[in-house]
Amino acid sequence: MTIIVSLAFIAIISSLGLAMYFMLKGGQSEQNKALNMSKALALRVGLSIALFLCILISWQMGWIEPTGIKAGQ
Repeated sequence: MTIIVSLAFIAIISSLGLAMYFMLKGGQSEQNKALNMSKALALRVGLSIALFLCILISWQMGWIEPTGIKAGQ
């Protein structure tokens, strides 16, 4: 599970970096830059939501357990 979460974080950060690259890249039309940047940001949002849902489902299935202060203590 740790590997999957780590890979998802790397993909999210990479997508954010790609959006920054498209934002700063010169030589393209403004419309093309905006389209590429919005696609990269939409991918980042989708990956973030998918990661959250995977963690939530894993917790519900009992594959991972929360740590920290126990309830009622």
